[in-house]
Amino acid sequence: MAERSVYIETSIFSYLAARPSRDLVIAARQQVTRDWWDLRRQRFDLYVSQFVVDEAADGDADAANERLERISGIPLLGASTNARQLARSLVQEGILPAKAATDAVHIALTAVHGVDILLTWNCTHLANAEMIVDVRRLIASRGYEPPIICTPDELMGDQPWPTIPS
Repeated sequence: MAERSVYIETSIFSYLAARPSRDLVIAARQQVTRDWWDLRRQRFDLYVSQFVVDEAADGDADAANERLERISGIPLLGASTNARQLARSLVQEGILPAKAATDAVHIALTAVHGVDILLTWNCTHLANAEMIVDVRRLIASRGYEPPIICTPDELMGDQPWPTIPS
C-alpha cells in the first residue's frame, strides 16, 4: 500500500491522451502530466469513479480509447448516498455553480472515501484557490477530511521540472 491515495479527475487523462499542443502552456501541462504519470504515479494508490470513466469515453473515439486504456485497472470509488448529498451541498450552497455538478461529485467522492489528493487540471472549479477555502469548510463541517486538490506539477515531489518540447 502506498503512503498516499490520489483520485485522478478526467482532465489528467485528457492531457495524457491529447496530441501535442502548439500552445506553450498546454504543452507544458501535457509534459508535466506525462512526467507525473511515468515517474510518480506508482508512489500512490490511485482511484477514479464511474463519472471519470463516463467523461473519458466522450469525444474523439481514438482519444477516448486512449483515455479509457489509461483508466483500465484503476479502482472505482462508488457514489454513495453520502457522496451524493455532499456534492449536492457544494452546489446548493453556491460554492460550485450548477454547471459544475460533476466537479462537485469528484470532490465529494474524494472526501467521503478518505482519499488524500484530488489530481486535476481543472483550475476553474477544482484546483481554484478562491473556492478551496469554502470547499474545505463545507467538507469539514460534514465530518470529512478535505482532500488536497492540486495539479500534477504540485505533486512531482523532488522530480526536476520537464523541459517544454520543441
